[in-house]
Amino acid sequence: MSNEAEGLADLHWMFDMLHHIDVGLVVLNEKYEVQLWNSFMENHSGVSSSIAKQQSLLSIFPNLDTGWLRQKMDNVFGLKTPIYISWEQRPNLFPFKSYRPITGIANKMYQNVAIRPISSPNGAIKHLCLVVYDVTDIATNKIALSAANDKLKRLTSALSK
Repeated sequence: MSNEAEGLADLHWMFDMLHHIDVGLVVLNEKYEVQLWNSFMENHSGVSSSIAKQQSLLSIFPNLDTGWLRQKMDNVFGLKTPIYISWEQRPNLFPFKSYRPITGIANKMYQNVAIRPISSPNGAIKHLCLVVYDVTDIATNKIALSAANDKLKRLTSALSK
């Protein structure tokens, strides 16, 4: 196999992996237009990659808090440093349903989101990547544990009176 064929084969499996990894991957340009939209995003948003590409993320999800999100993304572009959004700060950036509605206790997917700058070969930041992690199980377990601890405190307090 030639070096060029090996390079194309490597590129193919890398794109396949990015498309099918179990986290949401969205690459945006400076106008917030979608450049990459993986299958996680397709499956949970109901918007195919072919429809999402070249559209503004803010038009795909018109109910997002656009002022808040623009500020976050502009900070990533300007400061050239990633930012992280925890489910504890904002339970979900994207309005995805929990995909375990029967066994789970959450209607919506809890998400951690990383917004990372992507540098071009000359070092300029022209794109950013949103990485969306489904942390529903962790969040619901923590919420349930907190509720159980609160109940235990109330019962202990009632018994000590």
